[in-house]
Amino acid sequence: MLEIFETDDYLRPWSGLIEKRYKKYLSVKKRITNGRRLSDYACGHLYYGVHKTEEGWIIREWAPNASSIYLVSEFTGWKTADACRFSRIEGTDDWELTCSRDTLKHGMLYKLYVTWPGGSGERIPSYAQRVVQDEKTKIFSAQIWDPPEKYRWKHNYSPTSDAPIIYEAHIGMAQEEGKTGTFAEFEKNVLPFIKESGYNTIQFMALMEHPYYGSFGYQVSNFFALSSRFGTPEEFKSLVDSCHESGLRVIMDIVHSHAVKNENEGLSRFDGTDYQYFHAGPRGTHPAWDTRLFDYGKEKVIHFLLSNCAYWLSEYNLDGFRFDGVTSMLYDDHGLGKSYTSYDDYFSPDVDEDSLVYISLANELIHEMNPSALTVSEDMSGYPGMAFRTDGGGLGFDYRLAMGIPDFWIRIIKEKPDEQWSPGEIWHQLSNRRKAEKSIAYCESHDQALVGDKTIAFRLMDALMYTSMGVNEQNIIVDRGIALHKIIRLLTFSIGGEGYLNFMGNEFGHPEWIDFPREGNNWSYHYARRQWSLAFDKSLKYYYLAAFDRALLKSCGKVLSDTHAQNVRIDEAGQVISYKRGNLLFAVNLNPFVSHTDYVLDTAGGSYKLVLNSDSPEFCGFARVPDQLKLHSISDGGRSFITPYLPARSALVFSAASASGGL
Repeated sequence: MLEIFETDDYLRPWSGLIEKRYKKYLSVKKRITNGRRLSDYACGHLYYGVHKTEEGWIIREWAPNASSIYLVSEFTGWKTADACRFSRIEGTDDWELTCSRDTLKHGMLYKLYVTWPGGSGERIPSYAQRVVQDEKTKIFSAQIWDPPEKYRWKHNYSPTSDAPIIYEAHIGMAQEEGKTGTFAEFEKNVLPFIKESGYNTIQFMALMEHPYYGSFGYQVSNFFALSSRFGTPEEFKSLVDSCHESGLRVIMDIVHSHAVKNENEGLSRFDGTDYQYFHAGPRGTHPAWDTRLFDYGKEKVIHFLLSNCAYWLSEYNLDGFRFDGVTSMLYDDHGLGKSYTSYDDYFSPDVDEDSLVYISLANELIHEMNPSALTVSEDMSGYPGMAFRTDGGGLGFDYRLAMGIPDFWIRIIKEKPDEQWSPGEIWHQLSNRRKAEKSIAYCESHDQALVGDKTIAFRLMDALMYTSMGVNEQNIIVDRGIALHKIIRLLTFSIGGEGYLNFMGNEFGHPEWIDFPREGNNWSYHYARRQWSLAFDKSLKYYYLAAFDRALLKSCGKVLSDTHAQNVRIDEAGQVISYKRGNLLFAVNLNPFVSHTDYVLDTAGGSYKLVLNSDSPEFCGFARVPDQLKLHSISDGGRSFITPYLPARSALVFSAASASGGL
């Protein structure tokens, strides 16, 4: 019996199907590895693509339906030539070309010209590791990347065992200037801010090459190519090196859920068929995203995607991945319009069992290559076992994103006045998760920052963020927004998961949405940037939100590695949530009107020191509780408790300074 059944009794009726899916995974693994390690199998990038040898260059490509393949480049005048014609390797669907060292030079642009029955076209090699776009023509081409000096790693990174506190970042829009930012600029200007803020993990978006900048990197064309719009491979390696020197993990968004539909830039109809990498016909196109969908039942597709995982880990010393669009991978209907209220949804014929196999293989490969690697799943369906070990019947992710939390906060902000915010409902929504699986909690990510949506700060304060954020300006709407922004982040951080994520700028209430350059905004970069100066200007309240975020991570960061939060008192009438986690005691008064005097909180005996006070003037609060507050527990009839003053719309966090028996 698989161990996963011990974590959830509701899975037992489905034991036969779960066992069947697990055996399918083992069967595929055995077939593809033939007794080898997965990392020995996942090395397609070392065989396919362009490689320099002692004798010259060798180029290989998989194209089953091709009639012929030519290398076309600056060297050939972009015309086909017999000297640059590939040969099909006998008995296979692979093609190969060898040429002298003088044929290809560092920086040279090239493509493949592929013919097939009834057609032909230029294609970028499927394993191309460098792809660039011409500034004038906007055409993408592969580029030979063979710099005279290879990057040498400078720092041996010792992976942290701390729970992940993730800073989600986009290189291009990370600069204050209205332009596309670079790896070098991020390393110089943004990395120090992230480190000093207390985060221990950076999650980079949009690293894989994508033709449309505004896709946020989620419509990938070239899976092995680092996006050249941000700089060179050496510059990104330097950035990763500096992150490791600062003690930061580096993970990336990896997009194996779909691929861009573009044929000249991507994999679609690479050899003239629509089914080489993807499902044929309508099943091969995402109905909402208009992108191509991988056929995870094909061994060559599994080989391509597993090799892609191995490549990013080995080439760039990355520490893991956040897998995008996992819900779309899991279900034939891609989760569109589904609420997933029944276990029937997880075990219906709509589940793509080939995708389950691939996901399990990917997680096993990643952890085989790097036992300390971090993998995170973006799945909104709540599929059971997503973040449970593969050998126990799960899919093998370390964490799953708690995707219901942002939706919950948006809903109550939009639909309920403050006096109707229910402590019990908030506690349930934040703590209701599978205890055997770890979650990454977050209030909002990049999704809520996009034009057309609103961040929490914008929902709370709207246009007043442009006019009333000066420290000397008094505005009750801004006061409310500042207070709730802090409370929402503290509650989410300390209750919602075993890890935490924040999108860059959201922690200090960045006032503008994200809108990438497009025809509709006259190709402006004005909203595709981050105004870091707001977080450093003491005359603005943004500064104090940033200060609270730093204090939150510093004072409460360790509790993520402790047990789950435990309810102390849920007071619906008083709108108070009190709970403990680790050696910390939390008391949050959501009431917009009533401050509670001598509020009774049960504790163990001992003294309790205030370590975080959302009402502190350091965080633009009203100083109704002294920051140096220390309380001694009162004993009465075998009961121990403290009686703090809880101001309206405030949160207090106490540490057990010398409690007998702890909290």
